[in-house]
Amino acid sequence: MERQAGKAARPGWRIAGPAIGLLLLAGCNPVYVIRLGWAESRILRSRVPLTEVMADPDTEPGERGKLRLAWDARRHAINELGFENAGDSYTSLARLESDTLALVLTAAYADRLELRTWWFPVAGRIPYRAYFSVEGAEEARDALEREGFDTYLRPTAAFSTLGWFADPLYSTMLAADEVGVVETVLHELAHNHLYLPGQGRFNESYANFAGHAAAIHFFCRDQADGLPTVRCRRARARWEDAQDVSRYIDGVEREVVALLSSSAGSAGSGNPGSRGGATLLAARDSLYRAARDDFVSRVQPSLRATSYAYLAAEPLNNATLLSRSLYYHRLPGFDALWRATGEDLASLMAWMRDTAPGLDDPFGILDSEPPSAPAPD
Repeated sequence: MERQAGKAARPGWRIAGPAIGLLLLAGCNPVYVIRLGWAESRILRSRVPLTEVMADPDTEPGERGKLRLAWDARRHAINELGFENAGDSYTSLARLESDTLALVLTAAYADRLELRTWWFPVAGRIPYRAYFSVEGAEEARDALEREGFDTYLRPTAAFSTLGWFADPLYSTMLAADEVGVVETVLHELAHNHLYLPGQGRFNESYANFAGHAAAIHFFCRDQADGLPTVRCRRARARWEDAQDVSRYIDGVEREVVALLSSSAGSAGSGNPGSRGGATLLAARDSLYRAARDDFVSRVQPSLRATSYAYLAAEPLNNATLLSRSLYYHRLPGFDALWRATGEDLASLMAWMRDTAPGLDDPFGILDSEPPSAPAPD
């Protein structure tokens, strides 16, 4: 639900109201509830209809153009692709006081690839928490690190309330280029269309695919003389980049799993503070350094439209790896499924919505038979 954009990432869950609904969501942490409810209420009160912003002569032309594209892409997703439960989401703008909407905290166990999760009665287990203050986020991070967790604290540009409220466009989202703005809106709307409680990695990877694929459908639908437009080419290039990053991240994850599995059962391997545990963590950290070097030397230079600079700039640990894997797991599999339908995205989205909830592992949908490709004319 929370969207990584550039160096940022994306939180969100079913924020069901400033008072009762937030208590339901955040369980037994009243301080967290109060802070989250106050921040969300302030944002919702600041919303201005997009029609007013676009008609305002003081609106900067570049911003007006992005808002118009977001408006048109939203309508396209609903009318042409069958995105459901959109409501009035992304028909308004909320201007924020800073360039960061919130901070997202992820934590993972140091000796195994497993995220620390938080349980919410409506949304299920969520592998991250959002904070609207730097102090609160850093306090929570430091507390988790004292418990021995790897952590990753990152900014977010957007989140989805999954249709509980009419989510606005946030001014932070407009820092992206035109294609990126459209991808973000469509990504968030994809959560409203299909969301599986407790399945964070599937929800985010599916929405990552859906945002990219829907942006391609939007920008490439009308090609004069069969020639792709600049935006169409960029949307396709960004999706190819995302798949390359997916292959890289899934590959690193397989290497780490193999390393940790080979050490399972050895003396002290389950305790990072033991001698065996320290040796294991040193080997793991060496693997992560080599993986980052591989990204810089091999993967990044071949990217077409994006640099994914944050992957090169930030050290890897279990939390950073898994937080990225939330959004990039098996993306080529989603692409293969889409191509098997002849890129009939509307049919695929409806089929996924009907099929995924019935699977024990929703990623099993990638091994299922998709809707038949339409017969050629």
